[in-house]
Amino acid sequence: MKYTVMIKRKVASKSLGGLPKAERQALERLITDLENNGPVQRGWRNYSALSATEYHCHLSYHWVACWRHEAKTIEIEVYYVGSRENAPY
Repeated sequence: MKYTVMIKRKVASKSLGGLPKAERQALERLITDLENNGPVQRGWRNYSALSATEYHCHLSYHWVACWRHEAKTIEIEVYYVGSRENAPY
């Protein structure tokens, strides 16, 4: 099953501009994995489920991505990309 990944407008406008190139490339790979394999991404560094619908992983030591997925849908929303110090968990 192919999933649809949406990046919140706030994330796209604020966070992605300041993201280093290597982490931006890692985010692109993560989005591809989310589209192809769904919200559970055990192969990513420090992946964990934050709740029944929210997940996160590290793009590098200092940078993380958080996303949510409601059961029985094919939509995944990336709601945070940024430093792990400011992560919403």
